[in-house]
Amino acid sequence: MDLKSNEPFWLVKNGLLNTYPSLKENARCDVLIVGGGITGSLIAHQCVADGYDTILIDKREIANGSSSATTSMLQYEIDMPLYLLTKMIGEKGAIASYKSCSEAIDQLKELTDSIKSDAGFNKKKSLYFSAKQKDTEGLEQELKARKNAGFDVKWLEAHEILKTYAIDNTYGGILSEQGASIDAFKFVHEILIHNQKKGLRVFDKTELTGTKAGKRSNEAVLNTGAIIRCKKIIYCVGYESATMIKGKFVDLISTYATVSEVEPKASKKYNDLLIWNTDRPYIYMRTTDDARLLIGGEDEHFATPQKRDALLDQKEKQLTRSFEKYLPHIQFIPDFAWTGTFGQTKDGLPYIGEHKDFKNAYFVLGFGGNGITFSVTGMQMVSNWLKDKTHLLTPYFAFGR
Repeated sequence: MDLKSNEPFWLVKNGLLNTYPSLKENARCDVLIVGGGITGSLIAHQCVADGYDTILIDKREIANGSSSATTSMLQYEIDMPLYLLTKMIGEKGAIASYKSCSEAIDQLKELTDSIKSDAGFNKKKSLYFSAKQKDTEGLEQELKARKNAGFDVKWLEAHEILKTYAIDNTYGGILSEQGASIDAFKFVHEILIHNQKKGLRVFDKTELTGTKAGKRSNEAVLNTGAIIRCKKIIYCVGYESATMIKGKFVDLISTYATVSEVEPKASKKYNDLLIWNTDRPYIYMRTTDDARLLIGGEDEHFATPQKRDALLDQKEKQLTRSFEKYLPHIQFIPDFAWTGTFGQTKDGLPYIGEHKDFKNAYFVLGFGGNGITFSVTGMQMVSNWLKDKTHLLTPYFAFGR
């Protein structure tokens, strides 16, 4: 293959999985979901399950945004360590946030089973290792915090990591039993097809250009000239929310990733493991379901798509060197490299909830490295709110927190 592109691996690997029309005629629904990525598809699934007449729109083709670029490492570990998050928001909110991500992995497994998904969901362990000697003290504090919260974790010394996983140049780390991976691009299409059969209406190349809010409903104006009248709008637009919402509430970050050629023998040892470290920015590694090795990281603050993409060759080389540093016994031959943009918050938590400037609406913005698991949590949060029920995590994920 040997491609270097801002077109993500998953998009090229899967090809055209399904086609959807644009919306050219006026329509009505209970819930309008804006955004056809992994978040929007999950929220749509919940709304259909709850009996709401639901429409989903996306200005691009379905799943061609961040969901095609994600490396889909499903972790309960939030970018902000538990012991530090506890200091920021208190023990109750910190543990609840971590546990919601852990439960989300199991919920996602149930969902993939229920729709007979072929998107390669695999449960995995997660190894979080210290990249520098000075990071070890903080990692040991994190181990204690997770144990006290009831998570299934244990400490591995550097020599144990080397012996068990042949990962070199570490200073010990935390091994967690909970983790998983999936092909998010493929899963988005699967879940939308599943729900189309239950009445979900899906339209791509259909852009929301304006809204008019009434007391109990909205009129959504589209680039096609059509209008959707709906009771609620749920925005699942990821980092593009930064252009919609006034004020600075998220940092935009570009991340880079590369996958190797197909290596069945070399990748087999790591098929059941997610790997990441304490570097800032951290690197992360996993295998794919077609026996490739993947490494990502080398994050940069986002400036423009052009500047982001111009760094791709340089970042691919740096990621390859990092791979060889930690797994020197494997020759990493890059086969495909790509880059994507995501949002990063000060506390590692998402923004899920209402915003004062958007009437009759909710946002589900799964920022950070836990975007998919946060979105699964968002399913229940939205379900509760549409039924006028509360949710424990509402104040911790709220705007203006």
